[in-house]
Amino acid sequence: MNLLSGPDGFKLQRKSKTRRDFLRLCAIGCGLPFLTSAAAHAQNQQVEWVDNFDIATENITEVKSSAPTLSPETADYIAAAMNRYQMIVQSGGWGTVSPGGKPLRIGMKDPRVVELRRRLIVSGDLEQQAGLSDTFDSYVDAALRRFQLRHGLIPDGVMGEGTVASLNIPAHVRLRQLETNMIRLRSMSGFKGDRYVMVNIPAAEIEAVENGYIRSRHTAVVGKIDRQTPILNSKIYELNFNPYWTVPKSIIRKDLIPKMKEDPEYLAKNNIRIFDWSNNELNWQQIDWNTDEATEYRFTQDPGSENSLGSVRINFHNKHQVYLHDTPSKTLFGEANRFHSSGCVRVQNVRELVTWLLQSTTPDWDRGRVDGVIRTGEREDVKLKKSIPLYLTYVTAWANADGVVHFREDIYGRDDLNGTGEQARL
Repeated sequence: MNLLSGPDGFKLQRKSKTRRDFLRLCAIGCGLPFLTSAAAHAQNQQVEWVDNFDIATENITEVKSSAPTLSPETADYIAAAMNRYQMIVQSGGWGTVSPGGKPLRIGMKDPRVVELRRRLIVSGDLEQQAGLSDTFDSYVDAALRRFQLRHGLIPDGVMGEGTVASLNIPAHVRLRQLETNMIRLRSMSGFKGDRYVMVNIPAAEIEAVENGYIRSRHTAVVGKIDRQTPILNSKIYELNFNPYWTVPKSIIRKDLIPKMKEDPEYLAKNNIRIFDWSNNELNWQQIDWNTDEATEYRFTQDPGSENSLGSVRINFHNKHQVYLHDTPSKTLFGEANRFHSSGCVRVQNVRELVTWLLQSTTPDWDRGRVDGVIRTGEREDVKLKKSIPLYLTYVTAWANADGVVHFREDIYGRDDLNGTGEQARL
């Protein structure tokens, strides 16, 4: 019976040479579930949105450790990963894959596949016994998908431009990333509460944590580079069902005014109304759109299917006027780079998170009641009987107990990998 090396060197047993059995073993070894089509369908029925990536091995989805990213042990796992990456650096790194050329996928032959194999073998994503053939076979396909999953890329098994760019980040840079994030995580290693919510901004991901274990994970959409989601600690205290949206002044200036110049019907099409501060409603013709006059008024979007906050808003104390919320633009959750908001955090499968928040402090709420309130379309505000800690964090590299190492792009430029003197800024 042969042994295969999974990501970062742990071993898998190979019982069959068939592609499906191999992928099943890889999934188990990587901490990934291998679901039958029926099981996957049943699982999908339980959520309002799932990340259905267009991949040939549609049954592979990433499931990480049940331990939270902010677990006290995570820094120790990073330290172990640093030892492995230090050895890679001392051995000369992992080489590069030639950029350019057509995207490569399973079944193709190309000299660059040899480079890809070398790269994936060094990082532990591909077994050494797989050899250095120029054929993109099922073993390379599975190894590349594992690499993509660990780096927050769409796991499509295609060696395209974005994947090549990630492959070509040098090992010494990844090592520095691990060092930087170990400092971050050690500084956040104190008790976080029996129940809390953590948003990892670079990963665009949310963890709901209960008694030291992840209760649920949620894909997120976070702030653009020029409208960053703030890093802070706070507490969730209130939920607004079927909310109105009061447009922040910054969005009036940056978005509404330009859109109204292009299309005077924009406000009407999006059910946005204008009020002065005495609550008198105005029409758009009363405003000079060639100036910043519009910022002197209140713009409110009515509840409904097009409301930018979707069906629910999750409030927490902060000075930045940001919050967690649903969204009508759910297709954004399927993208690899989910940095589209103006600072707020959009939550995939928000009803599951909302139900958990309510049940933890207000037990008479369940998923049926949440769905029912949303279905009515009526405004309802619910204050939690006990506020729940919230941590908006910035973690670009971490590892879990299985030795799987994850990296994410330093989207806001906080890792200081070029040595400008602000490394590990929190």
